[in-house]
Amino acid sequence: MARQGRTKTDYPGVYYVMGTAVATGKPEKIFYIFYRKDGHQIEEKAGRQHQDAMTPAKAARIRAERIEGKTLSNQGRREAIQAAKEAEANRWTLSRLWDEYKSHRPDGKGLRTDDGRFHLHIAPAFGDKTTDEIITLDVTRLRSKLAKTKAPQTVKSVLALLKRIIAYGVKQGLCDCPDPKRLSIDLPKVDNEKMESLTPDELVRLLGALDEETNIDVADMMRLALFTGMRRGELFKLQWDDVDFLQGFITLRDPKGGRDQKIPMSDPARQVLENHPHTESPYVFPGRGGRQRTDVRRMVDRVKQRAGLPEDFRPLHGLRHTYASLLASSGKVDLYTLQKLMTHKNPKMTQRYAHLADEALKRAAGVAGEIMNGIGAEKAPERKVVRIGGGK
Repeated sequence: MARQGRTKTDYPGVYYVMGTAVATGKPEKIFYIFYRKDGHQIEEKAGRQHQDAMTPAKAARIRAERIEGKTLSNQGRREAIQAAKEAEANRWTLSRLWDEYKSHRPDGKGLRTDDGRFHLHIAPAFGDKTTDEIITLDVTRLRSKLAKTKAPQTVKSVLALLKRIIAYGVKQGLCDCPDPKRLSIDLPKVDNEKMESLTPDELVRLLGALDEETNIDVADMMRLALFTGMRRGELFKLQWDDVDFLQGFITLRDPKGGRDQKIPMSDPARQVLENHPHTESPYVFPGRGGRQRTDVRRMVDRVKQRAGLPEDFRPLHGLRHTYASLLASSGKVDLYTLQKLMTHKNPKMTQRYAHLADEALKRAAGVAGEIMNGIGAEKAPERKVVRIGGGK
């Protein structure tokens, strides 16, 4: 389309029209180029005299590049940009997959933990990549990097989350199933069977340290962990409405194992709760301002040190293990019952205490053997000694 008031230059296919400079309002030349490409006539703006430092010679070079196909026309660039935007909109990166996956999961501690793992470890490495842009070597490098500073279970959890995100994308049709020859995610084997149980002497020292502890919330929280096996988070969330003194049960809200569950209240646990002071807060062990407690590490570590417990003993977690170990080694509680008391979702978690139950069975069998030997000794006839050879 021919423009009014255009002025030719000394260069073929280059002309200008007079316009007004945006910044100053003064007159300014606006250069245009005209050429034919693939049988089509194309007329487009090359640039402004002052704003773009455009000259007839520069406009002529732009025209030559367009004709030779070295650069795209203005329309071609606009179409390329639009195509790139559309391609990006249809590009399911790991970050987009995570956002989609996350939107369909219930909010809770598990989701918050996974979100932290994704943004700390997965997003920096793969956030802007699609599944077909990730290869096994990339995962191996991530695994090696994590292993230098993180616990084996953390490494396994991060890689497991990566597998779940990819599996979700494949299931929803958002990405193709990765070629196992290009991408394989092997989870490291982790030994989770370490049990932080206390010896009888350590237990006596701990109970003495709790009697000396001035912070009654901390002392009673640790006692309740020992007498019930409750988890740290369950103790933090425990409210007075969850304590049923009449029926003798404690309700665990949103425990690690899933839905709410009830555990029986032993006599020592009842005594702790009956003697524990009530406040205006609904929580049994409230935090600041009566809100739910979020941390108690510094105070329980103080008790641990006073009792002279091992440095690697994690007080609340270790007391839960101690509770389970005492029950299993007593020989009076089977593993199925122990699983219910510990609110283990998977019986495999309870199997770590099987060797203690086996020891209890051995002791019981030993007692039975002693009893039977005693009975046999009582009923054995007196033996007469007979001398051979006629001696007196």
